[in-house]
Amino acid sequence: MSKQEWKTRVAVVGAGHAGVEAALASARLGVDTVLFTLSLDSLANLPCNPSIGGTAKGHLVYEIDALGGEMGRVADLVTLQSRTLNTGKGAAVHSKRIQADRKKYQRLMKSVVENTPNLRLIQAEIVELLTEKNEENGQQYVSGLKTKLGEIWSCEKVVLATGTYLESAIFVGDVSYDAGPDGLLGAKGLSASLQSCGLELLRFKTGTPARVNRNSIDFSRLEVQPGEEKILPFSVESDEHMFDSVQQIPCHIVYTNTETHRIIRENITRSAMYSGKIHGTGPRYCPSIEDKLVRFADKERHQLFVEPVGEDTAEMYIQGFSTSLPTDVQYAMLHSLEGFENAEIMRYAYAIEYDCADPTQMDASLEFKTIRGLYGAGQFNGTSGYEEAAAQGLVAGINAARAVLGKLPIILERSGSYIGTLIDDLVTKGTNEPYRMMTSRSEYRLLLRQDNADARLTPIGYEAGLISEARYQAFLAKQAMIDAEIERMEHTHVSPATANPFLAELGETALKSGASLADLLRRPLVTYDLLRALDADRPDLPAAVKLSAEVSVKYAGYANRQLAEVERHRKLEEKKLPTDIDYGKIRGLRLEAAQKLAKIKPLTVGQASRISGVNPADVSVLLIYLGMK
Repeated sequence: MSKQEWKTRVAVVGAGHAGVEAALASARLGVDTVLFTLSLDSLANLPCNPSIGGTAKGHLVYEIDALGGEMGRVADLVTLQSRTLNTGKGAAVHSKRIQADRKKYQRLMKSVVENTPNLRLIQAEIVELLTEKNEENGQQYVSGLKTKLGEIWSCEKVVLATGTYLESAIFVGDVSYDAGPDGLLGAKGLSASLQSCGLELLRFKTGTPARVNRNSIDFSRLEVQPGEEKILPFSVESDEHMFDSVQQIPCHIVYTNTETHRIIRENITRSAMYSGKIHGTGPRYCPSIEDKLVRFADKERHQLFVEPVGEDTAEMYIQGFSTSLPTDVQYAMLHSLEGFENAEIMRYAYAIEYDCADPTQMDASLEFKTIRGLYGAGQFNGTSGYEEAAAQGLVAGINAARAVLGKLPIILERSGSYIGTLIDDLVTKGTNEPYRMMTSRSEYRLLLRQDNADARLTPIGYEAGLISEARYQAFLAKQAMIDAEIERMEHTHVSPATANPFLAELGETALKSGASLADLLRRPLVTYDLLRALDADRPDLPAAVKLSAEVSVKYAGYANRQLAEVERHRKLEEKKLPTDIDYGKIRGLRLEAAQKLAKIKPLTVGQASRISGVNPADVSVLLIYLGMK
């Protein structure tokens, strides 16, 4: 065993999307940082779907970028196709999703990590968390890490971003073996070390579909799904015209049928999920195909998306066809699909089980309450998805570095971001299944749009130190353009004689008196682009500015009502709860509430009100108790 001892200030364990964002954030804040990974070849891997963004996930990518994270910028550079989902609904739920070139994404992100000052990238397996206990207060603190080769790394802060590698096991039918995703090595021993330090671990499961050779698919029998014509990038650092001449790769749609369903039902007991071999809890919102057939037995078919994995590979991903059925069944059900009669599997589908932490053990900075200096991020915190992972990694990395620098943590509010909602849900409510972000999880979603992510979060990223002065000044200039355009539309009026022919053509009600351009834009069928017919003198503005101005005008009434609601709730968020409260001694507090509050240790009355098992009467008792202090 090696006797070599090393030092760093922040150590990040795991180089998936959470680990990469955590390490980059810490290093960019000037803190000496080491990023450990089981394999340099798996850094920023996309082991499941080759896409970034999607419903609510697109919001997270925009927010990561607004705070100074890296995911959005690299995603722009590897875009094979872009689509905005939910365009038939309001702008609050519009979500950008791109098909990513998997290997190119890994290659570019690895280059970013390798060339970031203050950051060392090391291939090593971490098998033990080292801690020390303060004898005066009994508090446990991080002191270092131990590798499988016996090296000791002393450090002040550790971010655990182990993804699906922790004591991971692969399942295909009745075959199971220890491994991480894509057949890579899993992480052994660290779980036992964490449990010996007092952490409570959970066992979750996820899965992935087979990868099929493009040349064996008859695409003429599939529905074509083209990309959108006008693509706006995720990152404000990307040129908005970078996609103007890009030839997008189409995706395709195929459907399961009665034969597919017959094959699956007749073999369902051979699925690792239904044979009792898998004990971990799977994701509710991304179920396996056999799980879909059980849950939605009345559906005659299920939609599947055939997506490219990269520009220079024949591998195709079939979204919605995840399974843990044996290989012979995988072939049978695949060949039952129209156009896939002769399809060749390049990688078999599998399910994977892994260890993760109960996130209620952390506070809103993502630091563990019982082990100071230890932070969790990504699937280690019980989430699913690349975007959820990257968002948590960014926050954990910022806060680990700020703690080293003697600064207070950055706590994102629910009302200000989906990242804040995600973290608050995890640490306040916990999760008994892989958590997935959805727009419906936020009570403030009219305020948390993709188009205003920079307005909400760039000042915070600038304060944290991840947004450069030049980028911040560009941000201020953009906001000034948006405000000026809104002001111009509010004060530019048109007469009924001018506007009514335009409105009649759209099927809108005629004006009886003059109206501002903003008033017209608030009408359902009027868009900013269509309004050009009445607005010949409008300035030539960047696409992102026009979008934000349009959405801000259309949503103004709804947004103002929601802002008033935010202010009402802010009073509870501002009422701090002492960390040393003995909830068992508060008169009038129900036993269940006292137990839940003692476990979660909420920082504010607002957070306490969102804990499962704490009702409005309990909140009133807390307010009375605080008023008596």
